[in-house]
Amino acid sequence: MPRTLVRDLMTVGVQTCPPSTPIAEIARLLLDRDLEAVVVLDREGHAAGIVGREELVRAYARGATEALTAEQVMHEGVPQVPPDIPLTAAAQLMADQGVRAFFLMHNAGGIIYPAAFITYKHLIRLLAATSDADLSDLGIEAARKAPLDVFIERRDAARKQARQP
Repeated sequence: MPRTLVRDLMTVGVQTCPPSTPIAEIARLLLDRDLEAVVVLDREGHAAGIVGREELVRAYARGATEALTAEQVMHEGVPQVPPDIPLTAAAQLMADQGVRAFFLMHNAGGIIYPAAFITYKHLIRLLAATSDADLSDLGIEAARKAPLDVFIERRDAARKQARQP
């Protein structure tokens, strides 16, 4: 299958965090999951901003990072792109806007939240791919865990974190 649109290469499922998340926790998350950024959700579940590698480095440069939270360092707003534009257009928008990740937003019941993302890494993987099998984990057709399984994993991880001193 030729991959020409954002939806053909995006990753469904976006890592999010509440505004009170310490930036050290976000840094570990970015490293552990090889992410460019996480989306910060407000109390109602709306996407409020992002914390990425750039925001973390800027926070580090200012010092006193131990006490900082996502809300204090986030870039307000979420860089967005629709799923049905050409990948070449998305790449040009990334370059023009100076962002390494775009998010595809979903509106459910008035709550606007991130549903998928595409990054420089996606585009570089496309360039390096020798066959479609190299990209089988990407795009709207990629095999994914069932939503219930994802919910259970996140719930169990939250419970585990809540038990830690």
